[in-house]
Amino acid sequence: MTDLVPASGTVHWIGAGLSTGSGLAALCDTADRVLLWHRTEERAEEALEGLRINGRAAPRAWTLAALAAELAPGDVVVSMLPAPEHAGILAACVRENAHFACSSYVSDAVLEHVPRAHKAGLVVLTEAGLDPGIDHLFAHSLVARAREAIGDATPASYGLTSYCGGVPAVPNDFRYRFSWAPAGVLNALRSPARYIDHGTPTTAERPWEATRRHVVDGETFEVYPNRDSVPFVEQYGLPAAWTPRTFVRGTLRLDGWRRAWEPVFEELRTGDDTRIAALAQELAARYPTTDADRDRVVLAVSLDVRAADGRTWSGGYLLDQVGDEEDSAMARCVSRTLALGVGHILDGSLPAGLNRAAETADRSEQWLGELACGGVHFTLRVDQ
Repeated sequence: MTDLVPASGTVHWIGAGLSTGSGLAALCDTADRVLLWHRTEERAEEALEGLRINGRAAPRAWTLAALAAELAPGDVVVSMLPAPEHAGILAACVRENAHFACSSYVSDAVLEHVPRAHKAGLVVLTEAGLDPGIDHLFAHSLVARAREAIGDATPASYGLTSYCGGVPAVPNDFRYRFSWAPAGVLNALRSPARYIDHGTPTTAERPWEATRRHVVDGETFEVYPNRDSVPFVEQYGLPAAWTPRTFVRGTLRLDGWRRAWEPVFEELRTGDDTRIAALAQELAARYPTTDADRDRVVLAVSLDVRAADGRTWSGGYLLDQVGDEEDSAMARCVSRTLALGVGHILDGSLPAGLNRAAETADRSEQWLGELACGGVHFTLRVDQ
């Protein structure tokens, strides 16, 4: 087993955008030293003041060269920058013998650096935010409970749905509130989605065209698939004797969203990259996020299993949070989950190499307990 590079106690947090919230303050309690890297030192100081942690973390002007110059062996680098930036930052971490963490999906570019990071005894923590992140924890927990009730060797069919969305706490005409970069929202809609429907792998070239009604705790939402759900069948540890009827990971929106967004969809059907980039700027200006706004995050993960012998099991997790004066619901859920993961790098409990939020049922239960204690609340329903 590769020897783990001991954490130094210093955390470098890069970026102070819409997903940076009270998790950074929590890290100031956990780490020996925290540095916030932003576009300029002044902007970093302003962000620290906004989070009410000025004086508890040091501001820095972000460049990759400046970061590399300050890195020491065992430092932890947290990237809140767009996903395409992660590989370059991870490469610098490997060169300087530092650990790396982010909330984004694992990309091929990041994976290229993982073998060297593992060999060097460095942790690469990914998918440790809200979605991906908390959704993984919910799914692992549900699958473990269902396996215990039904048995791995018992033939069965199942349906697993995992839907997450950031929406306005008070519905507006646009039926949406930007909780991350508008360009990222639009480009995600331009990417095909693959999922399992009625037992068959299905691809939606335009994900919004697969929008369906979905009732959560008596409230009607609209949901659509995103990215590629199929690899998560294996990642979540579903038994080989079980056959999926439905398996979809997707996005949740307020009821009426598809109708309200039809002009946007027309642009997505015909616009090139330049036009979509311009549209993102137009939408950001037309629907700005202000300090007076309150967002809402809803994450609903459900699993139901029907065994060939007639037994059934179903359960679901629901997270439904609203932002407050301290931070938005999105920033709270993403940053506190990521800070929890960084805490596990600092205490040496994560192994070298690639890690996601938690990849076993036991670790998921541990993380869920810690999140609940840290103010990220959710409910579990189990029917047998």
